[in-house]
Amino acid sequence: GALMALIEERKRKLAAEGLFDAGRKRPLPFMPRVVGVVTSPTGAVIRDILHRIADRFPVHVIVWPVRVQGDGACEEIVAAIEGFNALQPGGSIPRPDVLIVARGGGSLEDLWCFNDEAMVRAAAASAIPLISAVGHETDWTLIDHAADQRAPTPTGAAEMAVPVKADLEAQLASLAARLKGAAARQMDNRRQTLRSLARALPSLDQLLALPRRRFDEAAAGLGRGLQMNTANKRRSFERNAAHLRPELLTARIVDRRQRVLDAVNRAERIVERKVQRGAQRISSADASLRVLPSRLIGQIHRASDRVSSLGRRGDAAIAADLRRMKSALAAQDRVLQSLSHHSVLQRGFALVRDAAGEPVKQAAAVHPGMALSLEFADGRIAAVAGEDGTAPQSPKKRPARSGEPTKQGSLF
Repeated sequence: GALMALIEERKRKLAAEGLFDAGRKRPLPFMPRVVGVVTSPTGAVIRDILHRIADRFPVHVIVWPVRVQGDGACEEIVAAIEGFNALQPGGSIPRPDVLIVARGGGSLEDLWCFNDEAMVRAAAASAIPLISAVGHETDWTLIDHAADQRAPTPTGAAEMAVPVKADLEAQLASLAARLKGAAARQMDNRRQTLRSLARALPSLDQLLALPRRRFDEAAAGLGRGLQMNTANKRRSFERNAAHLRPELLTARIVDRRQRVLDAVNRAERIVERKVQRGAQRISSADASLRVLPSRLIGQIHRASDRVSSLGRRGDAAIAADLRRMKSALAAQDRVLQSLSHHSVLQRGFALVRDAAGEPVKQAAAVHPGMALSLEFADGRIAAVAGEDGTAPQSPKKRPARSGEPTKQGSLF
């Protein structure tokens, strides 16, 4: 009775400090890689735990051997809990993901070290989730209230620490089968939807019918369009050619030549005036050169050099303008020569004019006895039209005498 009263008093004290609150208890990891066990290495408890873990899910187990009853047992268990928490992740000794504090069944006196206040505080302060597996189902100690999870037996603690590998594999296979079936059904649904959409789409011939008809219409109208475009270009060319006469080109050439001459005269007068003004400035400043300081004399020399440079640049610019205008005039003259009828007469043609000097363009306009003027490349001659549009016959030439040499050369 005295021990139970002491346990109850200690339980109320630790509970008042919040060590037994459910809010501070941490969930156990679902699949720990390392399990730390604090128990006696010689008892049946460690064999049950190792056997159960190997059957369910083999993982790395680290055993911290301690005494679980008698003098010094409480200090060793507290040192084991604190030692596991002191391990660093990634060190030479792996840090456990979950701790199991286990002991077999016994009397109240045998389990008294698990009611020690220091052990309860060490279990509550553990950063690693802790499972209390002390005694049997009916045995309760204060460490059971401070631990994150209480197991009825050490074997139950092993079952809480690791899942069943076979169950996980079966669940994984079931989920894989469900995923495969869902993917297959999804693909079937998508395939059916695609087929439905494909049936609703128009065929390739229907899609190409309108562009093909437009192409045929465009191809049919291409010839007419080219003919009309050619006719329009021809009419435009004829209109422009009707306004392009040799007299007009001659007048433009004369006007451009006069403009060039005027520009040359103006440039010469401007240069002469600048030279005269410069000479006047130089002559007016010549008298005061003796009294001017050397700096002003240098400025005058630089200004004189600049005037000379500007004069040379002006002459070069005038010469360039003259060359450009002469080139344009030559181009206009070549156009005039190409459009003039004299170039046609040079090829052996003749220009027929009537008595008024107008060109005769048709044979129907010529009547017998009509006075005509024939213009060749080297001059003009007068002619009279004969009957039926034939020219009057010229007197026959006297046959050559037998003694006179003929004008026909030898073929050899």
